[in-house]
Amino acid sequence: MSSRAEGRLVELAERYVLGEEVVAHARTLLALWDEDELASTRVTDPAAAVDQHLADSWVALELDEVRGATRAADLGTGAGIPALPLAIALPGLRMALVESVSRRTTFLRTAIEACGLEARCEVVTLRAEGWPDGIGQHDLITSRALATLDVVLEYSAPLLQLGGCSVAWKGTLTDEERDGGYRAAEQLGMEIERILPVEPFAGARDRSLVIARKVAKTPERFPRREGMAKKKPLGLAR
Repeated sequence: MSSRAEGRLVELAERYVLGEEVVAHARTLLALWDEDELASTRVTDPAAAVDQHLADSWVALELDEVRGATRAADLGTGAGIPALPLAIALPGLRMALVESVSRRTTFLRTAIEACGLEARCEVVTLRAEGWPDGIGQHDLITSRALATLDVVLEYSAPLLQLGGCSVAWKGTLTDEERDGGYRAAEQLGMEIERILPVEPFAGARDRSLVIARKVAKTPERFPRREGMAKKKPLGLAR
C-alpha cells in the first residue's frame, strides 16, 4: 500500500476510533479490491479506494442506527460496499451480502474468509425481492447507488423488522426522486426521517445518506414479483 493510502487509512481509524485489527482487515480488503479480477470495482488507486470505498462506507458510523444495529443486509452489494467495511468495523453486527450476480458472490466469499468474517457474514445470491428467508429479519438495510429512492425503499421495507431502518447512500437528490421516495414510503409503512448531507473525505461532493424507518407493517402485497419495483415504481406521481 502506498504511504498516501496508509496515511488516509490511519486518519479514518482515528476519526471513527477503530482498532488495529479493523485497520488490518481494511488493508486486506484494499488488496483484494486491487488484485482480485472478480472484484466488481473500477477503483484501482489505493488512496482513491480508501476514500471511495472505506471512507464512503464508514461515514455511516456517525449514525446511531448503524452503530447500534445487530442484523443487517446490504442490497446489491457488488464488491461488498458498504457491507464489508461496516462488518469489520462493527464486531456485534451480523451482515447478509445480497448480490444476484454469481461472479460477484465468488469474490465476496473470498473476502469474507480473508477477513475472518465467516461467523458473522453470509452471501445471499438472490435479488432482494426474491429472498423470502430475509423477510422481517433485519434492523438495518443498507444500499449504495442501487436504484432510485422509491425502489430502494420497496426492496428494503419487507426485509426490515418494525422499527428498523433503511440507510441509502445517495448523491444529491433531485426534487423528483425525493418526492417519489416520500410517496413510496407512505405505501410501504416507512417514514423518511432525514436526508443527511455527508462529507466522507476531503473534497467529496454531493453525497447524502437517506434514513428511513419502518413505522408500520409492510402491506401483504409486498414484495412484488422480481422486476416490478423498477417497472412500475411506487414513486410515480399520480
